[in-house]
Amino acid sequence: MKIVVIGGTGLIGSKVVSLLTEHGHEAVAASPNSGVNTLTGEGVAEALRGADVVVDVSNSPSFADADVLEFFTTSTSNLIAAEREAGVRLHVALSVVGADRLPDSGYLRAKVEQERLIADSGLPYTIVRATQFFEFALRIADEATVDGVARLSTGLMQPVAAADVSTAVARAAGSGEPVNGIVEIGGPERLPMAEFIGRALTAHGDSRTVIADPEAPYFGTKLTGDELTPGPDAQQAATTYDEWLAAQPATAR
Repeated sequence: MKIVVIGGTGLIGSKVVSLLTEHGHEAVAASPNSGVNTLTGEGVAEALRGADVVVDVSNSPSFADADVLEFFTTSTSNLIAAEREAGVRLHVALSVVGADRLPDSGYLRAKVEQERLIADSGLPYTIVRATQFFEFALRIADEATVDGVARLSTGLMQPVAAADVSTAVARAAGSGEPVNGIVEIGGPERLPMAEFIGRALTAHGDSRTVIADPEAPYFGTKLTGDELTPGPDAQQAATTYDEWLAAQPATAR
């Protein structure tokens, strides 16, 4: 099958392209750098010509509330219109576990709107919701740090390796069969956010102090429990955080 991966040069997209190619598909990485811009529509029709499946793992360059909503609504609407014209048989999109449970987050509100546009499009689709990636632990710490102290939520997480998410997305696309709903994937360990980020900082030799605070916000919203963890029917990735750390180059730890 010809499978076009929007955001195909990024962290998830590049792995998805490699996996699909290994399995004999014609996987095409599409991004603004390759002349495909889903915001303006530039190059989208040409990229989708002859495509059987479209995978959307793109992300907004700005996380400001208005910007991220504009990105996902415009980009998704342009993709859906182009897919109809091209006769695409399956739309696969990457989203976030718990997006619909945290409406105070502008980013997650935008992801919910993206999901709604896909579900209402009438096109066959699969939405893969993933938990937070191991790779973003230090970014979360940076967002939470003031004067050398990272104040982090006690809400639960079930973080996952980006490679495992890529495998789930590639599997959904390569099957060619729509779920017409949501599938979830998370990592094997459920633990408080403050504990996960504390382990990440220790592993990287980072001396910042971590304070577990139930009131600490997480990208604009407060967690009260397990909003960021997947349901009982979720796919559970095998890679633990310690195993992932051990596989990283020394300079990345």
